[in-house]
Formats: sequence, structure tokens, C-alpha cells
Amino acid sequence: MYYYIKNTLEKADKLDLKRVNAKFAAILTSAEWLERNKDFDMGIEMDIDPASIDSTKAEVNYDSLTGTFSVPDRDNISGAVTSFAFALDEKGIVFIDDSGYVNSIIESIINTKKWAKPSLERFIYDFLEQIVSKDQKALENIDKELDSIESNILNGDDNDPSLRVSHIRSDLRDMRIHYEQLIDLSQELEENENSFFSKDNTRYFHLFTQRVSRLHDMTSSLRDYSIQIRDLYQSRLDLKQNRIMTLLTVITSIFMPLTLIAGWYGMNFKYMPELEHKAAYPIIIGISIAIVIVSLIFFKRKKWL
Repeated sequence: MYYYIKNTLEKADKLDLKRVNAKFAAILTSAEWLERNKDFDMGIEMDIDPASIDSTKAEVNYDSLTGTFSVPDRDNISGAVTSFAFALDEKGIVFIDDSGYVNSIIESIINTKKWAKPSLERFIYDFLEQIVSKDQKALENIDKELDSIESNILNGDDNDPSLRVSHIRSDLRDMRIHYEQLIDLSQELEENENSFFSKDNTRYFHLFTQRVSRLHDMTSSLRDYSIQIRDLYQSRLDLKQNRIMTLLTVITSIFMPLTLIAGWYGMNFKYMPELEHKAAYPIIIGISIAIVIVSLIFFKRKKWL
């Protein structure tokens, strides 16, 4: 599919690459790229295998700039990524995509964007913006979820949030890496080593770098927050276990003298005169009760109960 970059993207049946100042965007499958790459006169021959693309990056060539995108699914960040490649020069940009992802972005741009000063740089900026357009809201939702998990922990909720927090932390790590790669790509475009872009228009790439940098910082902050929540839950769990151990220790301490008394009078010595005393049994019961009461008072004052 071919488009001319005018006040909006205008679809074309074919491209006239000799037209002056006629910037274009093209979307080809990897098979179509192998057949038609020479038509674009970019001096490169990329053999694109989407399965081998594992990162977002840009590479400067003698008379072109090429690169790849590896975009996580925002609904399932830990799942499969969408991969495609691109090649551009001063005339326009070609996307090599077998997934249909680029087509969906192009359709969104057509439906939502009109440019007073159309340019290749502005189109690339809007294309990149579409990739991260929903990320701010998604990160805010993660922040709210982590707040809710923290509140539940502080309120004594017994449900273990470790698995969910670990999943969130893993997603945030993947997004942080994705943002770092987008920043590198944007900075490569901003550097404009081959002078494909107007110097005035490279500000668009600077704006995108700033936006993704904020998303990256927010992601790093949320990942630190998730680690703090994990530590908070662990500390609450340790505190609960310590309370149980304290209670067990107190109970053991209370019954230790009673066990001593029971063991003492359980010995089979012949001459134990108090065994013959009529009040011996109630006296031992009274002593045992007194020991329990005194122990409880002592532990209560020490705030061990």
C-alpha cells in the first residue's frame, strides 16, 4: 500500500518517486519488499525475517536509514511481540510488515491527523506517537492497582499478592527496555546523520524522546514501587509469624513450671509426705492456677500478649 504525505495521508495505486517534494509512506510485506526494493533506489537489500527481529533500533547506511521495531502487546506485555522493519531516505519511508500492525497505525493516523505543514518528519513523529499513545493511561492504571494492593496489605488482607506483583514487575521491566530502545531510535533520527530531514523538523524527534523518557521514568518508578510492596508484604508476613512465635513461646513459658510440678509428683518415690496430706491436691491446683495468673500478668505488662 502506498501513501503520499500531504495534509493527510493520501492513498495511491503506485508511487512516482521522481516527483519533487512528494514525500511518501509505503507498506510492503517481506515478500513484496524482496521483489520491489530496487524500485525505491535506497541502495540496500534487506532480507527481512520477522521472527528474527528482537529489538527496536535504527542503523545509518550510506544513503538510507534502516531499522526494526519490536513492539509489546499492551494487553499482554509478556506475550508475543509485533515485529516489523523499515527503511527510509529523504524521499520517504517503507515499512516491511507481515502482521498488519503498521496498517492499523496508518488507518488511525488517517482518521485522526491533519497537518498544516505536512512533512516526512511529522508523519514519523505521529507514527511513533501512535505506538505509545495509550501507555500513559496504562501506567496510571498500574499505579492505582499497586496502591490498592498496598492498602489491602496494610489493612491485613490475607490474600497473597506476590504473584500479581511479580507479574506487574516483569511487565514493567519489559516496557522499560522497550522505552529505552525507542529513545535510542528517536535520538538516531534526531541526529540526522545523512541529512534526510529538515533541521527545523528534527524537533519532532526531540519531543518524542522527551515523552518516552517521561514514560521510562514513570515505569522505573512503578517498578521500584512494586519492589517496595513486595518487601512490605514480606515484612507483614514476618511480623505475623513473629507474633505466632511469641504466643507459642508465652504458652510454653506458662506451662513449663506446671510441667515441672507434674513431673515432680509423678516420680515414684516411697517417702513423699505431702502425698498423704488431705489438702495436697487442692493446694497443688491452687499453686498451678496462681502460676498461670502471675505469668499472664507478667507477660501482659511486658506487652508480649
